[in-house]
Amino acid sequence: MATIGQRGNSSPRELTRMGDRISFVYLERCTLHREDNALTAEDAEGVIHIPSATIGTLLLGPGTRVTHQAMSVLGDSGAGVVWVGEQGVRFYSGGRSLTRSSALVEAHATKWANRRTRLEVAREMYRLRFPDEDPAGFTRHELLGREGRRVKECYRREAARVGLPWNGRQYLPGDFNSGDPANQAVTAAAQCMYGIAQTAVAALGCAPGLGFIHSGHELAFVLDIADLYKTEIAIPIAFDVTAQSPEDVGSRTRRAIRDRVNDVGLLKRCVSDIKQLLLSTETEEDPTGDDTDRVTLQSDHGVEVASGRNYADEYTYTYPGSDEVIW
Repeated sequence: MATIGQRGNSSPRELTRMGDRISFVYLERCTLHREDNALTAEDAEGVIHIPSATIGTLLLGPGTRVTHQAMSVLGDSGAGVVWVGEQGVRFYSGGRSLTRSSALVEAHATKWANRRTRLEVAREMYRLRFPDEDPAGFTRHELLGREGRRVKECYRREAARVGLPWNGRQYLPGDFNSGDPANQAVTAAAQCMYGIAQTAVAALGCAPGLGFIHSGHELAFVLDIADLYKTEIAIPIAFDVTAQSPEDVGSRTRRAIRDRVNDVGLLKRCVSDIKQLLLSTETEEDPTGDDTDRVTLQSDHGVEVASGRNYADEYTYTYPGSDEVIW
C-alpha cells in the first residue's frame, strides 16, 4: 500500500468527496509544512501527518505558522483555510469555502431576494431560538417585538439566577469599559458569537451581507446566525463569569465561550443550522457533498445549459411579433 508521501498529485476529480471529508480540522501553536502530498503539523511534542485531501476547512488558531508549500497543497486539494482565535471564537481571515459548488450561495441569494421566502427564513430563525413558540403568521414587526421581549427576559432571568443586579443592556459602541461588568461580559460573549458565526459562514461560502433579519451591513447574515445562540450560550456564560468575579470579565468570558464551543461542537452545529435554513426543501441538495468542477450557462426560464459549447448555430432569435432574424 502506498504511503501518504508516495501518492502522486490528485486531480480535482480524484479528490475525496466533500461529504466524506472532515468538516473542520483545528490547529494551534504549531508550524505547518508540506511533505510530498500531505501536511505536517510540528510542535514541541513532535510531528503529525494530515492527509490534505481529507480536510474540508483548516482552522488556524493562535501560534500557528504556515509555509508557502503547505498553502500550495491545501489549494491543490481544494481545502478551505480560515484564520481564527482560540477554538474559532474570533474570525480574522479566510480563503476558499468548503466546496467548489455555488449552489449554497445561490440558494442563499434566491431566498433573500424574494420577500416572502426572506420572511419565512426569518421565522425559521426565530423558531430555532425559541422552539416553544410558533412564529407562523408573525409579521416582521411582531418577530422583532417578541424577540426583544424574550431577550430582555433572558437578561433578567440570568441575573436573578446568579444573584446579580441588572439595570438593562448598556453598551456604547467603541467603548467597552463604559458598561458595568455584566454588560462587559455580555458584549464579550456577543463578539465571540460573531466570530464563530463568521467562521462558519466563510467556510460554507455564503454571502455574509445578505441577512434575513439584520440588513445594511457587510456581516448582516453573520449577525443573524450569531443571534441563534445568544440566549442559549452567550448570555448565561456572561452572567456566570461576572458572578464569579467582576475583574477582567472580558478575557475570562472569551475563554469560557471558547471552552463551551469546544464542548458542544458549536461550529458543526452552525454549519448544520445554516444548511437547514438555506436548503430547507427536499429538492435542494447539499452542495458541500459534491466537490467536482461543474460550470453551466444560464439560459431562459431558469434553464441551465452545459458550458464549453458554442450556441450560435443552435438558436434563432427574432423580434417579438416579427419574422426578422436578429441572431
